[in-house]
Amino acid sequence: MKTFSTYDPEDFYDELIVADGSPRPGARLLVDMIESLPAGDLALRQKAAEALLLKMGITFNVYGREEGTEKIWPFDIIPRIVSADDWQQIESGLKQRIFALNEFIQDIYNAKKILKDKVVPEDLIMTSRTYRPACEGFTPPKGIWCHVTGTDLVRDSDGLIYVLEDNLRCPSGVSYVLENREVLKRTFHQVFEASRVRPVDGYPSKLLEMLEYLVPEHIVSPTIGVLTPGIYNSAYFEHSFLSQQMGVELVEGQDLVVDNGCVHMLTTKGLKRVDVLYRRIDDDFIDPEVFRPDSLLGVKGLIGAYKNGRLALANAPGTGIADDKVIYAYVPAIIKYYTGEDAILPNVPTYICRDDDDRAYVLEHLDQLVVKAANESGGYGMLVGPHATAEERADFAEKIKAEPRNYMAQPTISLSRVPTIVGDRIEGRHVDLRPYVIFGEEIYVQPGGLTRVALPKGSLVVNSSQGGGSKDTWVL
Repeated sequence: MKTFSTYDPEDFYDELIVADGSPRPGARLLVDMIESLPAGDLALRQKAAEALLLKMGITFNVYGREEGTEKIWPFDIIPRIVSADDWQQIESGLKQRIFALNEFIQDIYNAKKILKDKVVPEDLIMTSRTYRPACEGFTPPKGIWCHVTGTDLVRDSDGLIYVLEDNLRCPSGVSYVLENREVLKRTFHQVFEASRVRPVDGYPSKLLEMLEYLVPEHIVSPTIGVLTPGIYNSAYFEHSFLSQQMGVELVEGQDLVVDNGCVHMLTTKGLKRVDVLYRRIDDDFIDPEVFRPDSLLGVKGLIGAYKNGRLALANAPGTGIADDKVIYAYVPAIIKYYTGEDAILPNVPTYICRDDDDRAYVLEHLDQLVVKAANESGGYGMLVGPHATAEERADFAEKIKAEPRNYMAQPTISLSRVPTIVGDRIEGRHVDLRPYVIFGEEIYVQPGGLTRVALPKGSLVVNSSQGGGSKDTWVL
């Protein structure tokens, strides 16, 4: 395999190699080691890593595939390296952002000061599909709403890191961070040790500590569980992985019942009270008495037990109001409002289609913009204008005109790239980064996160459901 001697970063910001072909600081050990490998050895290591992933059963589900839904996780063995300076900015920026968003959610469902002060338009909140009237007047245990967050970051050609999206409902992917690391430690053992990469394997312990922090003080031997929609959910592997790693129960709605105001698990020895659930079911489906009455996944009466203090939930229902993709545009103002500080991590410039001037600009420049629906995820409901056909752009224009509140648009970011194995050579592929944040007694940011890579050449869509893969992320 040809290695870095023929690698061309082109005009993109490359996370490992600078324009003259030399490694970035921190990447020298890795690049030198790869260059020193015998011909064909790197390809053999890639195949060995894929075989290990298969043996470990690391999969994800893709909806709507006739040839089968369960796929082996696509993984490239060349890691992304994040410098200590970059990480310091990311970590402090995420702590600031998550603190402010938690304050925002608490305010929205209670005093509504930020609406009265007209920092965020009230009608934007009230028309959001993720706004939950059932949460009005409620404060969750410890005042924490967004216990687990996965924030998507990108680096533009200017080298700056931007927040692309906030994910506060049921963010997925952290299990792949842990499994990717296990594979890479075997693949590049010596250089991994020599580079003094920060560990990621403390995540399950931090997650469990957070869930235990939510247990009411009078409960001596709490029962904690992960609530999953079941085996057909795209993230079921992660649900079972995290429950196993934490040593807690993995339950579905059909395993639970509300009795005498408390949530109980059905066991062979009778009912067993459940005190905390890390729920991985969307609000809509979690309790048919409060949200969608046709849901077969949830538990009748669960929200009642939650609001009466008999159960703690992470993340709290209602957090989706803070990751509506249109409200995202207001997050820098939200941070300023609740902290008095400017955002450490900037947003990508955003056009809000409910605004007449912004909408006119978006409709005139669809061939240059990425358009997203307010509450879609996984790469669905979006238009990458420069890569779309005229018919696709015309179709999206009609959607925007019909429902402007539901759409926002951003300039096409020239996402940074990382060298990636493609056949018998190494080529640059675009990446983003999803670090994971746990909000318990304190705010913890896992070092690194999931680097998602757009495997098709030139693609900017990194979601696994859209053909993306992943890389290990080394924070030095």
